[in-house]
Amino acid sequence: MAPARHDLVVFGATSFVGQILARYLADQFGTDGTLKWAAAGRSRTKLEALRDSLGPKASGLRLIEADAGDAASLEALCAGTRVVISTVGPYALYGEPMVKACVESGTDYCDLTGEVQWIRRMIHRYEDEAKASGARIVHCCGFDSIPSDLGVYFLQREAMRRFGKPCTRVKMRVRAMRGGFSGGTAASLLNVIKEAAGDPALRRELANPYSLCPPGYRPGARQPNVKSPEHDPDFDAWIAPFVMSAINTRIVQRSNALLEQAWGKDFTYDEAVLVGRGAKGRLSAAGMTAGLAAFMVAGALPPARWALERFVLPAPGEGPSPEAQRKGFFDIRFHGTTADGSILRAKVTGDRDPGYGSTGKMLGQAGACLAQDVGKDDRPGGFWTPATIFGERLVERLRADAGLTFGILED
Repeated sequence: MAPARHDLVVFGATSFVGQILARYLADQFGTDGTLKWAAAGRSRTKLEALRDSLGPKASGLRLIEADAGDAASLEALCAGTRVVISTVGPYALYGEPMVKACVESGTDYCDLTGEVQWIRRMIHRYEDEAKASGARIVHCCGFDSIPSDLGVYFLQREAMRRFGKPCTRVKMRVRAMRGGFSGGTAASLLNVIKEAAGDPALRRELANPYSLCPPGYRPGARQPNVKSPEHDPDFDAWIAPFVMSAINTRIVQRSNALLEQAWGKDFTYDEAVLVGRGAKGRLSAAGMTAGLAAFMVAGALPPARWALERFVLPAPGEGPSPEAQRKGFFDIRFHGTTADGSILRAKVTGDRDPGYGSTGKMLGQAGACLAQDVGKDDRPGGFWTPATIFGERLVERLRADAGLTFGILED
């Protein structure tokens, strides 16, 4: 078989996140240097406009016309690259054809979906074939769920070094975050809510913290789940539910399952937002919880969902401005406890808007890591998580070139 022309192709390069990703790749790698990449999408005109917007450094960027509705175009795309990064969402509506094409051709793939129900369907339909073809499929390579998954990985690696045993109880708390929604993210979230509202079986599936673990997986612990305001004594603060915990916790549990329960058969993990202390913190936590619940209810009711889409949420293709992305950031904290009570704390931070500025950099480095750092002899075909396929290699890339920090908090 002839070597692929490209190391990486960005499919959906003219989408909101696709453009952020393309600019990062052009700035970080050029277009024909150590990482040879191309931009793919439905419209040649939009692709050419994207290339022009990237400036002289991207004048040699190769453009590929491909459409999720045209299987032949996806097959041709896969034949010319080692890795596909897909930003075409909502993935539950538009994502499967590219996963299918990659699995059938043995091409590696990563994306930034946070749609639990769709990931589960992809694993069920294509995991056996991916193992046979050699395709490595890695979902959730953006803010959901790289900081959570690699944050737990980083904490556990240090726990093994210090204590010789893992932390069987880990909490993640969002200490601070500034960022905004894009139309694509809003559409994906509303689609999940819409699907769940009409499908009781899907609601039960989404409530299962082990829904992404391999068939027959036997956990040993009931998972905590922050659904209401609580006081967390380990952080001495009130906490509220975190909207992304539904996907992040399931990816982390899948990592533990794929690692053959290296973090413990009784490993538990939950996520929440740190709101504040005292009476003010309690009121703020209650308000945040009520606001999230109201959004979920509105998203499930057709008239209210229409109003959200029409008057409140950004339209597809819209999102935070470049200035807002630069001013954004995130700071998340981890508290781990071993079975004998030893405690370890860690943090992960990012220097851009978490959902877009930082996600573009995380996704780009994940794709580059998959293309350049992870051999198929080391990690064969199948459905992986960021922690289980990338591990330390991606941690170092993100530290060096993506504005993320990973650190242990000493008492």
